[in-house]
Amino acid sequence: MTVTQSPQQDSLGMLTDKVALVTGGTRGIGAAIGRGLAEEGASVAAGYWRRNEGAEKFRAAMSDEHPQQQFTLHEGNIGLAGDCRRVVREVIDQHGRLDILVNNAGITIDRTVAKMSDEDWQKVIAVNLSGAFFIAQAALDHMIERGTGRIINMSSAIGETGNIGQANYAASKSGLFGLTKTLAKEAAFMLQRADKLHDNPIGITVNTVTPGFVETEMIDTVPEKVIKRITDQIPVRRFARPEEIARVVHFLASDAAGYITGQVWGVNGGMDM
Repeated sequence: MTVTQSPQQDSLGMLTDKVALVTGGTRGIGAAIGRGLAEEGASVAAGYWRRNEGAEKFRAAMSDEHPQQQFTLHEGNIGLAGDCRRVVREVIDQHGRLDILVNNAGITIDRTVAKMSDEDWQKVIAVNLSGAFFIAQAALDHMIERGTGRIINMSSAIGETGNIGQANYAASKSGLFGLTKTLAKEAAFMLQRADKLHDNPIGITVNTVTPGFVETEMIDTVPEKVIKRITDQIPVRRFARPEEIARVVHFLASDAAGYITGQVWGVNGGMDM
């Protein structure tokens, strides 16, 4: 039996010379993912919507910390298919290619089912689920042409457990599981049809990461007693740090993860087993 050697990683970082697009990439988990990708050698394109000043500060800081790499900003509403396609084109035009897509952008509009409006439902689905599809669709076409790529969808433990007042959010995040598995199968099928699958240890993989509760600015306004009630339900008794989520993304983005596809990676402190 012939054994194919594992892809070799550059000594400067496992993602050296890669180009990564991180949607929702200038704040919170997205910013942590982008920083870690840069530390591993990647150039980073950060997607964002509206908060221009904060986005520019993030880009400037990244450029100062990693002067040998290219960092770009791409404003767009992930809830609009046209914006998704335009952002992917911009990244490829400015960086020359796209190796890694992290679908991180997401929103919440919390209401009980009885009080949830049509717009509350449709807006969350459009950004969290439809947006991930449209931007992955555009990226996948480019990745098939090149024969390699990584797509990583950021879901949530709520997509696995559900939560009162979050029917729209839970449905959108759960929908990413089916999208991930289908994209993973279709990517391999399309590579085979293009005769780019045989003896290709890197290939194109699609996976999902499901964080639990994470220490971001979103929890700054949550009362202490609510925080305690939540952490009491988590076996490790704390929230995740953003960089703990990012580390899993970095591994799945690497060439070494070429045999992992269509999988859901829980990073939730044991909240959901």
